[in-house]
Amino acid sequence: MSRSMVQHLIEKCLIFRMTKEECMEALSKHASIEPVITSTVWNELEKENKEFFKAYAQYKSKDDRMSEEETSQIIQKMMSESSKATDD
Repeated sequence: MSRSMVQHLIEKCLIFRMTKEECMEALSKHASIEPVITSTVWNELEKENKEFFKAYAQYKSKDDRMSEEETSQIIQKMMSESSKATDD
């Protein structure tokens, strides 16, 4: 899987207000992406977009977690959309 694909999936996770750990877990479970890869790309994005991630961290609250079912549905939809985009 390319860095740009992982980045795209991380950006989708951000839209759904996932933490880094939630994103690593979701991509590992539903997209077979090793957590270390997700973490590395996430860290690179943080370095490139410091102000965004600072604001994101302040916005994100601990009780704003998604259910496992919601996470699964979102990741499956993301993977389906991604595969359609690469087929074009």
